[in-house]
Amino acid sequence: MRLFVLARHAHSLLNDERRVNGDPSRHVPLTELGREQARLLGLQVTGLPLDVCVHTRFGRTKETAELALEGRSVSFETQALLDDVDIGDLEGQTIDDYRAWKRAHTRDDAFPGGESLNDAARRYARGFRSLLAGEWRCALVVCHEIPIRYALNAVAGSTDFDAPVHDIPNAAPFLFDEHSLRRAAEGIGELARPIPA
Repeated sequence: MRLFVLARHAHSLLNDERRVNGDPSRHVPLTELGREQARLLGLQVTGLPLDVCVHTRFGRTKETAELALEGRSVSFETQALLDDVDIGDLEGQTIDDYRAWKRAHTRDDAFPGGESLNDAARRYARGFRSLLAGEWRCALVVCHEIPIRYALNAVAGSTDFDAPVHDIPNAAPFLFDEHSLRRAAEGIGELARPIPA
């Protein structure tokens, strides 16, 4: 059986500040709590025969991965398709500002200077398919809250990206076998399918 362990990055400085970040070039370190969470994630996967650890271009996912797998001989790969949503001009704004913008727009509306939530969802579906296309038997994938939320809801057959699961805890492992990750990718792609004009 192939196994994909998806985990959100550990607690970061912007979690404390309640600010949003969709630019991977911005340095956002983990907090001390985050470093502890990352080490605990490492303990939770210590018995798994990991072939690879995939992380996004964001430093907080790489830092989480490195702390979790410290001392283990596991290769690391970067997967930009699982990056956080590109929020463009909302970069650095508060979570409340981000949520207010979302309420006033549709999922097909692009963030000013960024991408739409449906664009991001289609990118996540491609990212999960890229994981499936790899030859790994067991992978740790450290990414962000939104792709994990979408995957969990899609694999459950929900017609809502944000329900029934909404809040994804930092550095918590979520397990997908090959079949369930494929169903998640298909479900995300279906929910984000463009509406014909």
